[in-house]
Amino acid sequence: MKNSGVMLGAFVLGLATFGNSALAADLEERMAPPEATVDFAAQSPWQVRVRGLGVITSDKGFVDGIAGSGLSYSDTVVPELDISYFFTDNIAAELILGTTYANIAGDGSIAGLGKVGKTWLLPPTVTLQYHFTDFGAFKPYVGAGLNYTLFYNQSGSGAFTNLDVKNTFGAALQVGFDYMLDKHWGVNFDVKKLFLEPDWKVDFNGAPLTGKAKLNPWLVGAGVTYRF
Repeated sequence: MKNSGVMLGAFVLGLATFGNSALAADLEERMAPPEATVDFAAQSPWQVRVRGLGVITSDKGFVDGIAGSGLSYSDTVVPELDISYFFTDNIAAELILGTTYANIAGDGSIAGLGKVGKTWLLPPTVTLQYHFTDFGAFKPYVGAGLNYTLFYNQSGSGAFTNLDVKNTFGAALQVGFDYMLDKHWGVNFDVKKLFLEPDWKVDFNGAPLTGKAKLNPWLVGAGVTYRF
């Protein structure tokens, strides 16, 4: 009987120990912090935007050797596509694609000469951006980068012939924001400043003229964002 009592006591003690262990494990599981919610929008590094873009140029420039000479350029509204790749949640690179044209006219002391000509330009621009991620659906960013502008389909006007605006590099600065409506779709507002001052030449009644076109445009855009 004594042995039976000892065995019964050991059995009860074992049950108690097992119960305490199970209870402790259950409490530990319940008190553990929940797993972080997966941000599905951040899983893909690719993003595209389509914008309507206002190109607002600086009316500055000159003709070599003519005192007080100036140049002015037309402003335009064009469509624009950009493609972004996110290296991290905060760091992204953006390629900006679009094309527009500029009418060039004499200004200052040569304003009476009127329209000099017209050129189309393709200004692919790459910027490296920092995206702020602490504001929920509102996602502002800043960027800086490099632009290379190609001028094509150039033509003189009237007595001006053989217009040639030289392709050139320039710096770019950028600020903007996306407001995400869901994990894929959002709206975007963006402002860029391009520092663009190409050399140019043209023949006027057969005499060559050279100078510098200080376009330095502001690019003001609004559109739609899609994050894959």
